[in-house]
Amino acid sequence: MTALVLGLAAGAVVGLALGALGGGGGVLAVPALVYLLGLTPAEATTASLLIVTATSATALYAHARDGHVRWSAGLLFAAAGAVPAALTGSVADGVPRPVLTAAFAAVAALAALRMLRPAPDDDGTGHVRPAPADRPAPADRPAPADRSERAVRSVRIAAAGAGLGAVTGLLGVGGGFLAVPALVGVVGLRMRAAVATSLLVITVNALAALAARAGTATPPDWAMIAPFTGAAVLAAWDGKRLAARLRSSTLQRLFGYVLLGVAALMLADAVL
Repeated sequence: MTALVLGLAAGAVVGLALGALGGGGGVLAVPALVYLLGLTPAEATTASLLIVTATSATALYAHARDGHVRWSAGLLFAAAGAVPAALTGSVADGVPRPVLTAAFAAVAALAALRMLRPAPDDDGTGHVRPAPADRPAPADRPAPADRSERAVRSVRIAAAGAGLGAVTGLLGVGGGFLAVPALVGVVGLRMRAAVATSLLVITVNALAALAARAGTATPPDWAMIAPFTGAAVLAAWDGKRLAARLRSSTLQRLFGYVLLGVAALMLADAVL
């Protein structure tokens, strides 16, 4: 009963993170599965991919229904990461536990720092500064003027997508904390569209990593994973509604501090 309650509670937090921020769910899911439910890091990364896939697909549907997903940009980004996700996913079970734990701690710390850093349009108080009238918003940026500039931008998108896919396959995280800034800075999407589109990228990469692990990873304990996933899926809808009511900076700081604690815990586990 205790494991069930812990799984439901942890799943709800994961779903809130994915629904509200478009990322952070997998980074929370793996340590919850390891330290609350007793899975090994290798088992937790596979289970996390299942949870992240189901939850991201649910949140993606909710955002797509509101017209916030940029399909062409998201599919291009995801296509670049699918093969790296499959490759790293196929070798993840062979990585020693201390190495996997330390790598995850580093990713969690990076995610926390990104969430705690103010956004470019954030004045540090949670209020977003309006863009100057003579400067187009990110989503309205003009297309690159020449072929060489378009080529450079495509290479940057492919590199960002490939790196994200590799992290997803190896560590079982969706990588939304990396995808959202890349979709804003490289692709030029507004924050709301980037959050929604990152869910498409996460879903594709997680599916690719799961396909690579099929038949090689330890079968998941569905009695433990199913309640976790169900709570995450339901909470993803609440996360989307929560994001519409609260400042995104407030949510990011909250999850950022949680992730800092997770990173410290996992780093201590890896070195002690």
